[in-house]
Amino acid sequence: MRMVDNPPPGFEPLFRTSPFLDHLGPFFMCRQADGTFVVGIRILPHHANGRGGAHGGLLMTLCDIALGYRTTSSVEPRPMLTTASITTDFAGSAKVGDWVEAHVDVHKVGGRMAFANCYIVRDGERIVHASGVFARSGDRPTEPT
Repeated sequence: MRMVDNPPPGFEPLFRTSPFLDHLGPFFMCRQADGTFVVGIRILPHHANGRGGAHGGLLMTLCDIALGYRTTSSVEPRPMLTTASITTDFAGSAKVGDWVEAHVDVHKVGGRMAFANCYIVRDGERIVHASGVFARSGDRPTEPT
């Protein structure tokens, strides 16, 4: 079995993607009992820096994806958000073969701005903290039922 084919139980392909994410991924998600979700990725050889660890840009992208998707999905109507600022602190690392997950705490989604924190976890250890600020440019159209 290839590494890409074995996310942990409960994870499925991320519900939304883009050409950039397709190039970088694959990204996965796992819905939680409280209606939230966690975003995860297996660190593959093409994610590595010159020292064989997960590239910081990949981990920052994982934070951006998780922060944006979770913050957007945290309220109704769902806002259209654009990343205004992400501050990232690295407290550890991941290597090829590691599974990492991004857990998000949404603090506030206001009329103009939204705020959230993200923690990337590897084997139960927080290795990255990111704080995100998003500009709100309206609400997404409601999907027909």
